[in-house]
Amino acid sequence: MTGDEHDDTEGVPVVVVAATTTRIERDLIDRWLRSDDAPTISPTTTPALPLDSRVLETELVTRTDDPLVLPVRVAWFPAERDGARRVRFSDALALTNPRNPNRFLQKWLVGRSPDRHRVVVAEPARLDDLRARLVEDGGDPDPASLSRYITHRAVVALERAERAVIGDRYKVPRLVAEQIMDSAAFRKRLDAIAVEHRLPRDDVEARARTALGELVAVQSRLVTDLFTQAMRPLHSSAWTVHADTSGLTRLRELNRTHPLVFLPSHRSYADAFVLGDILANNDFPGNHLMGGANLTFWPIGPIARRTGTVFIRRSFGEDAVYKASLEEYFAFLLSKRFNLEWYFEGGRTRTGKLRIPRYGLLNYVANALRRKRVDDAMLVPVSITYEGLAEVAAVAAEQTGTAKKPEGLTWLARYARNQQRRAGNVYVRFGEPLSMRASLTAAGDPDLTDTDTETDTGTGTSTGTTVPASDARDRRRKALQKVAFEIAVGINRNTPVTVNCLVTLALLGVRDRALTVSEVRAVVAPVRRYLDRRDVPQGTLRVLDVEGGLEQVLASLTDVGVVTTYAGGVEPVYSIQRGQHLVAAFYRNSGVHWFVNRAILELSALHARSVTDTDPLTAGWERCKDLRDLLKFEFFFPDRDTFEAEMRDELELLGTGWGQRPPGPDAVLSALVETGFFMSHRTLRSFFDAQLVVAERLTARDPALEIDRSAFLEECVAVGQQMLLQGRLYGPESVSSELFAAALELARNRGLLDRDDEAVAEKRRVFAAQLLAVGEHVELAESLDVSNRKAER
Repeated sequence: MTGDEHDDTEGVPVVVVAATTTRIERDLIDRWLRSDDAPTISPTTTPALPLDSRVLETELVTRTDDPLVLPVRVAWFPAERDGARRVRFSDALALTNPRNPNRFLQKWLVGRSPDRHRVVVAEPARLDDLRARLVEDGGDPDPASLSRYITHRAVVALERAERAVIGDRYKVPRLVAEQIMDSAAFRKRLDAIAVEHRLPRDDVEARARTALGELVAVQSRLVTDLFTQAMRPLHSSAWTVHADTSGLTRLRELNRTHPLVFLPSHRSYADAFVLGDILANNDFPGNHLMGGANLTFWPIGPIARRTGTVFIRRSFGEDAVYKASLEEYFAFLLSKRFNLEWYFEGGRTRTGKLRIPRYGLLNYVANALRRKRVDDAMLVPVSITYEGLAEVAAVAAEQTGTAKKPEGLTWLARYARNQQRRAGNVYVRFGEPLSMRASLTAAGDPDLTDTDTETDTGTGTSTGTTVPASDARDRRRKALQKVAFEIAVGINRNTPVTVNCLVTLALLGVRDRALTVSEVRAVVAPVRRYLDRRDVPQGTLRVLDVEGGLEQVLASLTDVGVVTTYAGGVEPVYSIQRGQHLVAAFYRNSGVHWFVNRAILELSALHARSVTDTDPLTAGWERCKDLRDLLKFEFFFPDRDTFEAEMRDELELLGTGWGQRPPGPDAVLSALVETGFFMSHRTLRSFFDAQLVVAERLTARDPALEIDRSAFLEECVAVGQQMLLQGRLYGPESVSSELFAAALELARNRGLLDRDDEAVAEKRRVFAAQLLAVGEHVELAESLDVSNRKAER
């Protein structure tokens, strides 16, 4: 029950506390106590006491002989089927829970199935040790508090003992809200909120109980088994799962001492089911999945809460009580080593690549470290990549102004129906786990690196007066951003390039033209050689080496409406289906980050060759940095020194020694042509085109007027469509509210939305001119791409 048990218990009185619900369970425990299976205990042992805080208050905690407290209970198990003991729907139809059978079934099991029940015994603890631990935790050692504390500790200890029998995948928290409300630290925080906001203390406590009632996931092993079975068809019938489980052994070892925070990429509603199945099959405890209130509709919401989903309000503004309750819940789960999971992008990607991360939930983990509630937490980047997704069409439509359909029973039925179509493979890869403490410390978090910091009510940390609170908040924010960047890099580094990524890369790289199979292969072949040289993770690309394999991929994309096939001529030709360019871009963008540096090198070489008034080498390096700056709200770039090293690596792929001694731009361009492909027009054009739309709309506006973000993005979608019809934009994938939003943030970062800057109008014109110049070099790169002009020989 605690870590302070006495090893020498000979002659010590023992009090058995039994968690029972029926007379049958009490009889089983009494029989066990008289059997040889029971541990050797003192003859002064009292009869088993019920695990009830009211009984313990009068029968146990007032004792002065410091007895050993031994929790026991009867565990019940489902029947063994196929080597596993899991609840099935047939059990539910029989109106019984095999893990918590009614007394009639208990009686039957005792007589007929002795393998389906067992008395489990938790680690014992001395009464004085428990009293001391309560005081150490800041609690009041009065009889009522101590009896509740012993009850909580016994329940948790019994759960731990039962997991030794049934496996870690069934690890669930118990009495969470009660333990949090009994926490002296939390009650002290509620006291402070009541004083600061001038609220009645009883009202603050009532609101905290309500908030915890909303938040706390009341997990059920029965519901977990049944829900997993019910939801599995939503992914098992659509995809073949390829999971790289090589790192899970290490994660399991880390989980023995640290909580794990799984942070997957978010591309589908099926992500949680796919990841959950993999972890359960490898005996990991179920994650507490942080979700939005949009999925609380009946029956999914109530069921999901009982499988570990924590529904968090989308917005709680200045509600200090709700925020404190949420933060305390995070700290509680982490301190008890319950694993967490959420999508740190804030929602599903609408473009196929990672979105800019949200920091709110990550900050709660950081605060648990800052408050010394937990020593460390291990952050686990997880890449989940699909070859095909039925929901992409709806996601893509939202980028052009279509309203998002609300989740509900109708939505669920439609989603389930769409999941019956085979969609290829899904790849799950686990990145290198990051120590949050080490990452925050390296990033300069003041609470973990400074010895003197002014009090900041945002975290409650205070050891001196050296660092002003405002500076500390800024440093915390920057440190958290760096941690989020590391997570994103970890996800990208483990995201494989899929066959659909390569095929859509080829078809999107030509304007209004269909390609034959040989022409598609001419684009894909040199790109695959490049991926091999860089040792980039890949999906099952070997299908392209099989006779008819590429045709099969094109046929699959045609079946789902992304590609259109014309077979009425000499040979079939393929192009992106009308209106499906954003869907095709989604698949391309899943792996586009692997080609960004290559594309930047191409455009920098073209720029270096065009300069006449400066050193071409210097101009090329400066253009690399300029392009990195243009794309920093689209992709996750490392610091400038690391980025320059990566660009030197790209040069080294073109010629030995070029990374340290780059040749002239003509030699670089010649080597790029010899590789057989160019990437800038295939990967970056849609982003630069979207930025051009935003830049020109800003140029057309009075700088003194404030910009309404929603209205401005709607205007960009409308004007972008016009520019597309005029031929000023390359393809429909550029007309995307998601891309326009990122471009607007770039403009804000450059001061182009400042209303008090007299030079902002000129800055906007320069920005637009810069993008026009980049666009010219992109077109030139396209003209040099030999893979666009011939089939592979």
